[in-house]
Amino acid sequence: MIVRAATPEDVVTILGFIRDLAAFEREPDAVEASEATLAEALFGASPAAEAVIAEADGATVGFAVFFHNFSTWTGRRGVYLEDLYVTPQARGQGVGKALLQHLAALALDRGCARFEWSVLDWNADAIAFYRSIGAVAMDEWTVQRVSGEALARLAAR
Repeated sequence: MIVRAATPEDVVTILGFIRDLAAFEREPDAVEASEATLAEALFGASPAAEAVIAEADGATVGFAVFFHNFSTWTGRRGVYLEDLYVTPQARGQGVGKALLQHLAALALDRGCARFEWSVLDWNADAIAFYRSIGAVAMDEWTVQRVSGEALARLAAR
């Protein structure tokens, strides 16, 4: 198995994985991204995120999309994992761990203080896996989001 940086040729595959992940997360109609918006976000003039691809025996079996965040407390940036997906047939074969190890090494290589992500509270298998690799829950923190009309109202537009 190899983990490599995604290329523009991977956009169709990445978008397919994003749709598969959305279906798994019980939000199959929530994906608004298109090949064009994803290509611009990952490979445009000012990329918003990066992606890596996992391949086994010549087949693409997973991906991760991540970006840098920043901690004022550490004074350093971190890596935030937005999405991680492994195809059903490749689960249990170390693909998810390989993706996370790759990103952890990248975080250290880039001088990052943290590697963080969110997980749905009902995804017991993922939570157990994350505990097994040393991740700890930040239970005292809750994610807050403003989007759509609420975002426009907050911006007074």
